[in-house]
Amino acid sequence: QSQVMESGGGLVQAGGTLTLSCVASGFPFDRVAMGWFRQAPGKEREGVSCINWAGTISWHADSVKGRFSISEDNAKDTLYLTMSSLKFEDTAMYYCAASFTGTCSGSPHPSEFAYWGQGTQVTVSS
Repeated sequence: QSQVMESGGGLVQAGGTLTLSCVASGFPFDRVAMGWFRQAPGKEREGVSCINWAGTISWHADSVKGRFSISEDNAKDTLYLTMSSLKFEDTAMYYCAASFTGTCSGSPHPSEFAYWGQGTQVTVSS
């Protein structure tokens, strides 16, 4: 069974740091592009960051550029999102997802991604 599972969310003060993890199973992790998305209450799901299958190309939304960093460990089939200088507006449910296009070429669209996790909640207190 192919799946991804996020963890690492929680409550953090503004300005703090949090690292999310996403463990993949059931598919070749080193052959897919991976992405992080988030969805705040009443808002659409938005792409936060993505990385291509080779780990050589990454993209971050303007709203998180310079504060968030995506990375992966192929030996552990795990994707990470390190979030620093967190802001109240970063509060959302964060999801990771896998795309068999293998590419990360700008703002990722949810329709490009096949497998989704249940999400992990990040709450930033102001």
